[in-house]
Amino acid sequence: MRPSSSTSDGGLFDGVLAAGAVRAAVSDAAWVRALLDAEAALARAAARTGRAPAADAEVVVAACAGLEVDVAALGAEAAETGNPVVPLVRRLRAAVPGDAAALVHRGATSQDIVDTAAMLVAHRALGPLLDDLGAAADHAANLAERHRGTLVAGRTLLQQALPTTFGLVAAGWLTGLTAARRRLAEVRGHRLAAQLGGAAGTLAAYGGDALGLVAAYSEELGLAEPELPWHTERTRVGELAGALGTAAGAAGKAARDVVLYAQTEVGEVSEGGGGGGSSTLPHKHNPIHAISACAAAATTPGLVATLLAVMPQEHQRAAGNWHAEWRPLRALLEGAGAAAYHLRASLGELRVDRDRMRRNLELTHGALLAERLAAALGPKGHDLVREAVARGDLASDPAITAQLPAAEVERLLDPAGYLGSADALIDRALRDARR
Repeated sequence: MRPSSSTSDGGLFDGVLAAGAVRAAVSDAAWVRALLDAEAALARAAARTGRAPAADAEVVVAACAGLEVDVAALGAEAAETGNPVVPLVRRLRAAVPGDAAALVHRGATSQDIVDTAAMLVAHRALGPLLDDLGAAADHAANLAERHRGTLVAGRTLLQQALPTTFGLVAAGWLTGLTAARRRLAEVRGHRLAAQLGGAAGTLAAYGGDALGLVAAYSEELGLAEPELPWHTERTRVGELAGALGTAAGAAGKAARDVVLYAQTEVGEVSEGGGGGGSSTLPHKHNPIHAISACAAAATTPGLVATLLAVMPQEHQRAAGNWHAEWRPLRALLEGAGAAAYHLRASLGELRVDRDRMRRNLELTHGALLAERLAAALGPKGHDLVREAVARGDLASDPAITAQLPAAEVERLLDPAGYLGSADALIDRALRDARR
C-alpha cells in the first residue's frame, strides 16, 4: 500500500506536540495500512477455516499489499458513507481479479474493519511509546541511584518545606512512570482485540462455527480474541484512553518538576544539548524537552474525556459516537507519545547542580528544619520557632539558644540528619522497577 498523502493535520506543531515515532505509527498511511491488514487477515482466516480457497485468499492478500491509495480522495469519498471502508473496499475489489474478488470483506461490516484497524494502529504505536516510557524510567532510576545522597529542598505549595534528596525526587518519577508503563503494556497485551461481528453483532453471515473464524482472524492479526463483538461496548477504548492519559500524566509530572528546578532563581538542574535557545535573548537555555513534554501531556486529558464521553452508544451500532472516537484516539496516542519522547530526552541529558541545591537549602536560615527544631523544644516549640523564623536566623536566635545548647541547635539544623526513610524509599522504588 503506497498512499500519496500520509500526514495528519497540524504538521507545523508536530515537532513539539507529536514528536517521536508514534506520529508515523498513527498517520493516515498507517491507518490505511491497518485497514488493508484487517481485510487481508479476514481473507486468510476464511481460508484457514475452510470458507474460501487458499489461492483466492492469497490473491486478496497480495492486492492488499500492493494497493495504491490516494488518502485525500479516500477521505473525501468517506463522507458519502460515513467511514473510509466502503470506498476502500470498492478499490480493493477492483484490484482483485476473477472470483477471488467475492472474498473481499465477505460477511464483515465497516465497523469491524475500522475498529480492528484502530486496535492495530494502537498496538503498533504503543511499541515506541512503551520504549520511550521505559527509557525515561531507566533515566529516572539512574538519577535516583546516583543522587540518593544529594540534598535538595523539598517543596510544598512551591515553598521550601523540609530537606529531601534529589534521588528520592527521581524515585518518585520512577514509580509513576513504571506504574503507567505497566498498565499500558497490560492494555496492549490483553485489551486490544480484533473486531468481527457482522452487521448486527451476530456473525450470522458466517454460518456455523463463526467463533472459529473470529479466533483465526484474531490470531492472524496478533490481537486479543474478544468474547463478543464490541461494536457498542467500548470499555476497550475507554481503558486504552485511561492508560494513555495516565502515562502522559506521569511523564508530565516529571517534566513539570524539571521545568521548576531549572528556573533561574532555583537553578538546580538544566538540560544538556544544544537546544533551548531564544529568538531574542541570547543568554537563554530553556529546558525545552521538559517544556515540550509538559505541553504534550497537557493536551491529553480533554481527549481522554471525549473518548469516555462517547462510550454510551446506541443499540448494536452507534449513530455518531463511534465516529467521534477516531480523531481523539489518534491525537491521544500522539500526545502521550510526544510526552514520553520528550521526557526521555530531558532526563537522559539532565545536569544536576549539587552545589546550587546545597546553597538553596540555606536560603531560609534554618527554617527548612523548623519542624525538627520545634519537636526538640517541647510543647511550646512550635510557637518559639515560628516567632524566631520571623526574626531571622534560627541558629543564633536567643529564644532558641536559651533553650538548647548551640551545638545541639547546629545538629538539629543540619539537613543531612533529617531525611527520614529517604534511602529506604529509593531502594523500594528501584526494586519495584526492576521486577
